[in-house]
Amino acid sequence: MSELTIGPGTEVTLHFSLAFESGDIIDSNFDAEPATFVFGDGQLLQAFEDSLVGLAAKSQSKFVIAPEEAFGLRNEDNVKTVSRGVFSEEKTLQEGMVFSFKVASGGEIPGVIKGIDDSSVSVDFNHPLAGKAIEFNVEIVDVKPSE
Repeated sequence: MSELTIGPGTEVTLHFSLAFESGDIIDSNFDAEPATFVFGDGQLLQAFEDSLVGLAAKSQSKFVIAPEEAFGLRNEDNVKTVSRGVFSEEKTLQEGMVFSFKVASGGEIPGVIKGIDDSSVSVDFNHPLAGKAIEFNVEIVDVKPSE
């Protein structure tokens, strides 16, 4: 019987790290419990899953995902100027703060404050990792049929 490899119909348990190409770590679970996901359930980046296809338990791999396949390219149209009045007067605003903004569909979207003046605030609605290539390092702990 051949060893089960990652692909449709599998549940994958793995350790991973995400880093910028500079080597700066963004996130990692190598010092914690491994993560488990069902291949193709839509919870992870498609390019990430595609890079895992064919790996088996105890495999290790390192790969880079281009910005357009990761969190998208930066779009300067996603940097908006909003009235200072949108924010509570009691709230001290600082560049780099993240706020959640309600959208017409009823959901929320995060925005990062990029600039502040007396009457307006510049807010960046791009994903914080937009425009960045992401390097993944994975160690596959287990691959089994999904239920």
